[in-house]
Amino acid sequence: MDKKKMIITSLTLGIIAASSAAVIGLTNLITKDRIIENERNRISLGLKEIFNNNNASIKNEESLKGYKYVTTSYLVAEEETELGYAFRATGSNAYGKISLLVGFDISTYNFLGVYLVVDEQTYASTLEENYIDPLNNGEDVDVHCGATFGAKLVNDMVLEAKSIVEEMN
Repeated sequence: MDKKKMIITSLTLGIIAASSAAVIGLTNLITKDRIIENERNRISLGLKEIFNNNNASIKNEESLKGYKYVTTSYLVAEEETELGYAFRATGSNAYGKISLLVGFDISTYNFLGVYLVVDEQTYASTLEENYIDPLNNGEDVDVHCGATFGAKLVNDMVLEAKSIVEEMN
């Protein structure tokens, strides 16, 4: 191959790479606010479902450090009436990412439920049907549910959130 051909090939590949980077950057610039807004909407919907209250909203939000999964604590209220605490936990395994909310009652600190904000698990529907739904219905659930690795991850996140509530109590 002569030098001229190598230079033209290098320039062509460089232009393609730069163009691709520009398109990715532009796409991110256009969609990042929408992605953040959608996530906030999912959190708001999740709090309403966990606390079984269409007027539930975040009264106070606090970032938490030093935990493996739990990143954020929310004090949830309906106007001035405090309903409970919710914790945002995020983790991943070989089957994908999970981000969820775990809710607890304000007066008893009892577990209220889990809401999946992001479920990118390979066996997401199996996890939800065989582990999350029964867990939210108050059933004693075995992590060996057809989506065992996802269920173990969710279980670990819930246990970490429970440990934080126990520290608060």
